[in-house]
Amino acid sequence: MATNPATAAQIEAHLAGAGDVRTKKMFGEYGVYLDEKLVGAIADDQLFLKITSGSRPLLDESHDAPPYPGASLHHLIPAEKLEDEAWLHKVIRQVADDLPMPKPKKKKPIS
Repeated sequence: MATNPATAAQIEAHLAGAGDVRTKKMFGEYGVYLDEKLVGAIADDQLFLKITSGSRPLLDESHDAPPYPGASLHHLIPAEKLEDEAWLHKVIRQVADDLPMPKPKKKKPIS
């Protein structure tokens, strides 16, 4: 089931205070970026954040689930926690802080 664009926009609005947040549509779902780092996904109208050593203490394993079949486990953020923006910002910032900066993309040669 694809994510409703209105739901993605609402989740992005909840995350906005954490920093430079953006979403990117990917295969009917959305990638979630914070400060240009891919920190999670919005899939089936739910927010999933990557699991890092720093984010693990903030969420227990009972909330772990893959965002799509074949994906690794992510933190599935409970819907009621989306309203707790201070907590949500803390979690997403922790995930972003734990992840390395993405490698620069190679420029395609001009032919």
